[in-house]
Amino acid sequence: MYEEMVTARHYEERLQEEYLDGKQPAFDISAGPIPGELHLAAGHEASGAGVCQHLRDDDTVTAPHRPHHIAIAKGVDLKRMTAEIFGRETGLSKGKGGHMHLFDPDVNFACSGIIAEGCPPAIGAGLAAKKRNTDSVAVAFLGEGAIDQGAFLESLNMAAVHDLPVVFVVEDNDWAISMPKERVTDVENGAQRAGGFDLPGARVDVDDAVSIYDAAKEAVGRARDGNGPTLLEVQVHRRMGHFMGDPESYRPDEDKAAAEQRDSIERLAEDLRAHGVEDTTIQESRERAHERVEEAIEWAKDQPEPDPADAHDDVFSNPPSGVTESDPSAEVTGGDD
Repeated sequence: MYEEMVTARHYEERLQEEYLDGKQPAFDISAGPIPGELHLAAGHEASGAGVCQHLRDDDTVTAPHRPHHIAIAKGVDLKRMTAEIFGRETGLSKGKGGHMHLFDPDVNFACSGIIAEGCPPAIGAGLAAKKRNTDSVAVAFLGEGAIDQGAFLESLNMAAVHDLPVVFVVEDNDWAISMPKERVTDVENGAQRAGGFDLPGARVDVDDAVSIYDAAKEAVGRARDGNGPTLLEVQVHRRMGHFMGDPESYRPDEDKAAAEQRDSIERLAEDLRAHGVEDTTIQESRERAHERVEEAIEWAKDQPEPDPADAHDDVFSNPPSGVTESDPSAEVTGGDD
């Protein structure tokens, strides 16, 4: 778990550096090697590592718009994920999805930029596993600001009614975009939402990987044994803005400082030392994590960009009228039924 968490943290920090390249001093979202928005989850590492330690490749995970730490913990191909974020042809979705729409069928991982959108697909995966009579489980990660969404509440209901092997993991970083949790949600403990659907709910109050691991072991075990769904809320912290370029003018300085001090990675390192792990072993783990990240980023940056002629491949609609393979520069004249 420690090495996965260090990998995720360094990955986020390096993505921040690459993303801001060319976008300053006047912030230009379209400039630089990583186009579009970028939502980073530095401070969330304990959640992904603690939960995904209990999962297999045939288990399904859906993640929200801060997906990288979860993807790393689930075993998503780091090089191809990085190429996707850089918009390269060898990315998970040929560079067309970007960082909020990662998809790796080899380990059953997907994510989306739509709030709470991962809950219904997780329900589908859980229902499929039950109908196939397998012990696969599905885990839907979401933020605490998403627990008021209809998709989440409807999914809790369906999971409870059909007794599905699904675990809902709410990552509470105290901020729903730019609003503190207490201003937008009527419960302090999001796990209380479970009570309305007669399913187990639990909260891990401390940003600690071992505590999350223990709680997830029980929840995943319950699902895998055919005993139905669980709602689990875990405390994490947000070390960066909601998105890159966010000035965070809404956030008090003392809240930022408190988040910097609640470092689950350092806490886990202290746990390792307390259990007799030598500093040299911990350092070797950190070095492996850093090397893996650097290798993935350098590989991704060397990959080719997509051919514009392939823009209409792998989409749900036909190319507009007038666009043909023989004449890709033809004028667009209208839609095609």
